[in-house]
Amino acid sequence: MSKILLIVESPAKAKTIKKYVGDGYEVLASKGHIKDLPKKGGVDIEKGFQETYELLEEKGKPEVVKAIRAAAKKADKVLLATDPDREGEAIAYHLMEVAKKANKEAEIRRVLFEEITKRGVQRGLDEPRELDSNLYEAQRTRRVLDRIGGYPLSSLLWKKLAFGLSAGRVQTPALRIIVDRQHERDAFVAVDYWLVEARLKGEKPQSFMATLQSVDGTKLDKVGSRLAVLSEADSARYVSDLKVADYSVKAITKRKASRKAPAPYTTSKLQQDAANRLSMPPKRTMRIAQQLYEGMTLGRGKNSETVGLITYMRTDSVRLSPDAVNECRAYIAKRFGKDSVPEKPNLFKTKKQNVQDAHEAIRPTRLDLPPEEVSKYLTDPQRRLYKLIWDRFVASQMTPAVFDQTGVEIEAKSPSHVYGLRASGSVLKVAGWRA
Repeated sequence: MSKILLIVESPAKAKTIKKYVGDGYEVLASKGHIKDLPKKGGVDIEKGFQETYELLEEKGKPEVVKAIRAAAKKADKVLLATDPDREGEAIAYHLMEVAKKANKEAEIRRVLFEEITKRGVQRGLDEPRELDSNLYEAQRTRRVLDRIGGYPLSSLLWKKLAFGLSAGRVQTPALRIIVDRQHERDAFVAVDYWLVEARLKGEKPQSFMATLQSVDGTKLDKVGSRLAVLSEADSARYVSDLKVADYSVKAITKRKASRKAPAPYTTSKLQQDAANRLSMPPKRTMRIAQQLYEGMTLGRGKNSETVGLITYMRTDSVRLSPDAVNECRAYIAKRFGKDSVPEKPNLFKTKKQNVQDAHEAIRPTRLDLPPEEVSKYLTDPQRRLYKLIWDRFVASQMTPAVFDQTGVEIEAKSPSHVYGLRASGSVLKVAGWRA
């Protein structure tokens, strides 16, 4: 039997994958990068930005490289299964260099695991490929930009402002955006305005609010998206009039409105919702998502199983695999009823241009593991983030939510003026994806 060395990035992922691949594989973890540019220099601008990479000497890294070399010497095949992104491709290139030096005869291939499940790992092993030089060059370019731009600028900030500040290819343009927005704020001319509302009640006991829209047939001034009064004296006079006015309904409009299901999560949208709904900072969100991706131990003792609960969490794409969509539609029919399944699967397109579509949107890997089934094996932050991802994915393949929307045009006559007011409201009639 040929000996196969499989190298991943993290020990947690190595532990999970080892359970899936069996005794024919030796699974090792690189623990991230094994090579990098030196902390000072490393890029020769005069020689066409020539780089000088070094093996890392930080704690534990030489031992990792030594173990990889030793295992590569005995292997007939080396599979590089680092994360499926630019950084992962760069790590794979450096691992390939180490493995080649250790064993020139070994076959070296790249494999990608979009999800750390038995199915996902087998799919990756069945589809090995050559390393992607474009991804590697992209990562190299980022590192060089850090060195020739970020490092000198950070050093300048330390000298001129305060020690510990940093700048680079991301922070510097982000700061520019903030400065430009501040200039817009500084140039903004504030306008005082008053919104005039009346609380009304008809024969039924419920009251409702109506907003002033016009006076004697002339619409109020628009401030932002709302109609408002620009004079405090006028607003006070209108309020006095409206308190003694006679009100009548002039028109009622009713219509059905639908709201389509939201797209599944991309990285940025997951970070936004986790911050807004779970009060989770982006860095913590990504750390917990990494744990859910690499594998969680479910069950106890002999019955335990280690499963990656979500797909790879760094993605700009809203694309979903056909298999995942079909499984989701079957789950929705069973859980919410056939009426909640649209006739055709919901398809989503990314609005941004030049989006990397290498990976699916973030979704659960298995629909037989709903949040309520696995919550006892997860920490509270893991459970909450998993539920957020689960709910979003399932909702993305459900029917639209349908509302009954009602608009009421109201006339108020006072001795001096005729006022036009409007009230609107909506009632959810078909829950659809909002369920």
